[in-house]
Amino acid sequence: MILLINGPFGVGKTTVGRLIRRRIPGSRLYNPEWTGSLLMRLPFIRLRGAGTDDFQDIDLWRRTVVHGTRVFRSIARDTVIVPMTFSRRDYYDEIVSGIREFDDDVRTFCLKAEMPTILERLKQRGEKIREEEDNWPARKLRECIEAHKDPHFGEPLNTENLTAAEVADQILQRL
Repeated sequence: MILLINGPFGVGKTTVGRLIRRRIPGSRLYNPEWTGSLLMRLPFIRLRGAGTDDFQDIDLWRRTVVHGTRVFRSIARDTVIVPMTFSRRDYYDEIVSGIREFDDDVRTFCLKAEMPTILERLKQRGEKIREEEDNWPARKLRECIEAHKDPHFGEPLNTENLTAAEVADQILQRL
C-alpha cells in the first residue's frame, strides 16, 4: 500500500507519517520534498519547470516522486508513507496515476487545520509567518487551505484539536 499524507506545510504530515511508520512493521517513509528542495538549489541545470518558486512545477521532481516511491515500495514489506503537499489537481493526478502503475492500493488522507492553527504549529517549529503577509509561505498556505476544501485531494481529516498521535491513530483506524 502507498499512503499519501497530503496537507499544507506545517499541518503535521511528516510527524504523522513518522508515527504511522513506527506502528506498521516493515513500512518506509519517503519524503520527496527533500528532492524538491535539492532541485530548487541547482540553478546551473536547466530543468523544465525550473525558475518557479514551487518545486512541484519542475517536471523532473514529479517524475522522481513516482520513481522514488517505486524504489521505496520495493524495499518496504508493507506500506510506503509519502507526506507531501498537493494543491494542484493536475500534479496530484499525475503522481497518483504514476504510482498506481506499480501499486494500485493508494490511499490519500488530507490533513486540515485553520490558518491560525497552522501558523502556531510553524511558530513552534521556529518559523515565523503572519497570515496577513504577502510572502510565499503565507500565499501558499492560503492556496493550500482553499484547494484542500476539494475532497479530490484525499480523505479529509481535521487536525484542529488533535495531537499528531491522535491523527496517526485516526488514519490507522481508517486504513
